[in-house]
Order: sequence, then C-alpha cells, then structure tokens
Amino acid sequence: MENVNEKHKDTVFTFLFSDPALLRELYSAIEGITLPPDVPIDINTLSDVLFRRQRNDISFLLNNRLIVLIEHQSTINDNMPLRFLMYIAKLYQELTCPEDKFKRKLGKIPKPEFIVLYNGEDKYPDYKELRLSDAFMKTDKIKIDLPLELVVQVYNINKGRNQEILGKSHTLDSYSRFIDKIREYQKEYQWEYQNENQLKFLDKDEKKEILDKSFRSAIEYCIRNNILKDFLKKHGSEVLSMLYAEYDPEVEMRAVREETCEENRQYFLELINKGLTIEEIKERLNQKEFFNEARF
Repeated sequence: MENVNEKHKDTVFTFLFSDPALLRELYSAIEGITLPPDVPIDINTLSDVLFRRQRNDISFLLNNRLIVLIEHQSTINDNMPLRFLMYIAKLYQELTCPEDKFKRKLGKIPKPEFIVLYNGEDKYPDYKELRLSDAFMKTDKIKIDLPLELVVQVYNINKGRNQEILGKSHTLDSYSRFIDKIREYQKEYQWEYQNENQLKFLDKDEKKEILDKSFRSAIEYCIRNNILKDFLKKHGSEVLSMLYAEYDPEVEMRAVREETCEENRQYFLELINKGLTIEEIKERLNQKEFFNEARF
C-alpha cells in the first residue's frame, strides 16, 4: 500500500489496484502493451476537499504519462469529461511548482490519459469515447477550431465484455467475476426472501440483510474458487466495509451531506476573510451551488 494517500476513500477497486504491480498489469492490458516490472509507477490520487466525494478515482504517473483512472459501479455520467478536466487541473497544480507557470521557458508536463472501467448493470458498448466538446454551447455563425478538448475512454468490463483486456489482466477479470457474483447472490436472495414472505417490496432493513448475505456469500464463493483468493482472505473485513459504503445509498448520501456542509463552511469563511459584503457572499454561494450541480 505504498504511495497511497490514506485520506482517500477507497472502493474495493481502488483498494485492490493500489498495488503498483497490479496497476502495471491493468494498464498493460488496457493499452495492449507489456510494461517491464522495473517501470516505476507513482500513485498520486487526490484527496482534496473539492474531490473527496469522488471516492473511486485513481491517478498515477507512468513513463511521463499521467493516467487518471475511474471505476464505475452504476451508470456512466455524460459529464465525466468535465469532471476529469477539473481533476487534471488540480493534479497539475499539485505536481508543478507555483513559480513554473511564470517562467518564460516552456515547462514540460506529463501527458494525460483518461480511462473509465464501467461495470454497471445498464447496457453499454464495449468501448465508447466521451468528449468535453459535446458539452460546449453552440455558437451561431461563428466557425472556430475547438480551443479545448478532453477525451475519456470508457471500457465495459462486465462479464463477457472486452475479453481481450480481461484475458490479459487476471486481476481485473477476477474483480469482474467477484462483482458479478455479488449481483447474482443479491438477485437470488431477493427472490427467495420475497417469495418466502410473500412480499412485493422490501423495506430498508430487509434490503440491508440481503446485501449483507450477498457480500459474504460472494466472498466465500470466490475464496473457494480461487477468485481474488489471497486478497479476500487477507482483507475480508475491509472489503465488507467498503462494499457496505458502495452499495448503501444512505451511507453515501449521508457522507455527501456531511462533506458539503464542511465545504460550504470553509468557503463561507474564506469569503468573509476576503472582506466581501453580504450581497457579494450570497452571489458567490449561488454560483458555487450552480457549479456543484453541473459538476456532479
């Protein structure tokens, strides 16, 4: 777990691939190349207050490339390019000296790449590109070249999809099978529970009970069948905690609310310290609310 920021909120995916050797294997599979084991990987995932609700980002440096990698569990957000734009700007700020941007000589920065590994349940193609330019407002009668572009590569890693990539990364394939097994148990237990109790809908406690059984059954199954066996045996309790947070929307929403309150408090204090008037502060807060809605 070297070089991993301890404040970063891990998902099972980020926890698993926080091993540089596994990241090297994963990136090699995606790009269709073979990276020697001595190629260094420097993980530099952000945990800044602006980004901490985005729990599933991994960013790392490799051969002068700055790769930002995201694992998704539900649906693809079409605003991903905008999210990546703000993330990469913050990363470059962290990686460069404040004085560099004022020097006359051109400063070199790592080339960015943006990758999303999709494993949600909605139908999605094996590969798709999302472009920042698709979000630009139209300008009537003005023809200019795009001054800014950002391309996000989205790969579907669900069972049976992108077999070439999964075949080259045993760890990614095992992770995909683990998530698939959780869903399989979840559907099985939900069907059994509803039929046994003659229920059409499940309440909150019943859903949590089914999730708990699904997580534990999937972990036990994968250990028995040598799927992420060593990882799950060593980190079973941590994996359970992460799964509860990932799959429980109430936990996630509570965390978002707490973080938003803290962000707003800090932002309000900053505005006061700058000497802004009450009207100016109200206007800034309204702008920030609109920005956050666009961002997420």
